[in-house]
Amino acid sequence: MSDRFGPGDIRAGHPTTRNLSAAPDVPDVPTPPLSATFPRLAEQATDSVGYGPDVAGEAQLRLLGSVDSRRILVLGVGGGAELVTLARQGARVIGVDPVLARVEAARAAAEEAEVKVELHQSDLAELPFVRADSLDAALSVFALAGVDDVDRVFRQVHRVLHPECHLVLSVPHPAYAMLDPDGDEPTVVRSYFDRTARSWSIGDQRGDEHPRTIGDLFTSLTRANFRVDTLLEPEPAGGHVSAHWTEAMRWAPATLILRGRKEGT
Repeated sequence: MSDRFGPGDIRAGHPTTRNLSAAPDVPDVPTPPLSATFPRLAEQATDSVGYGPDVAGEAQLRLLGSVDSRRILVLGVGGGAELVTLARQGARVIGVDPVLARVEAARAAAEEAEVKVELHQSDLAELPFVRADSLDAALSVFALAGVDDVDRVFRQVHRVLHPECHLVLSVPHPAYAMLDPDGDEPTVVRSYFDRTARSWSIGDQRGDEHPRTIGDLFTSLTRANFRVDTLLEPEPAGGHVSAHWTEAMRWAPATLILRGRKEGT
């Protein structure tokens, strides 16, 4: 008799177990970082910009203010929901993303919603199609987590914004990046100060998430001549729990939101 059952196990010797083989070892597949799935794979409403999974959005936070007739740059188009939302509210939207598939998805979303947006496939730090001092606001939702040199992006955004106008950005919170999100009680698996890129793949899509501390982002914005006037670490909103939810969100904020105002010229 095989010893694959432990002592006293009532299944040992039972007729239904005579040909039972042990289950093959299946490697654990880690949960991909939030920047890999949000907002690209999120089911988002198009009546308010969402800044992160299961947290308050623009309707509650009012970081952009009225967008009617304003020219707004969106860095990272996700699935197109933010662009559609802004266009429906009267904004003139310019969306930029380095990945062609995301640009095409955003274009399809805009066509389905029957709104007009301007789209470009381009590195987020390369904006030659935008004139200096020509935009009223810039928005990035989780896209900057995939950028290696965020300082270049901030310098380009500073160039194209009107003086005193805002850049509003959200990224995965660096405290959340410390936790293993799998399991009922998340455990700390990396240092807050570990800036090693985290690679991910979903289907044929691949990328890297670049963790940054709050201090890193604050310093980068300041060096690019932005004055940070808002820093938010929103708690999970009540009610609907999205497909992005993990128990780790009860332990640490999953989303960090910053708003910087352009200073100088």
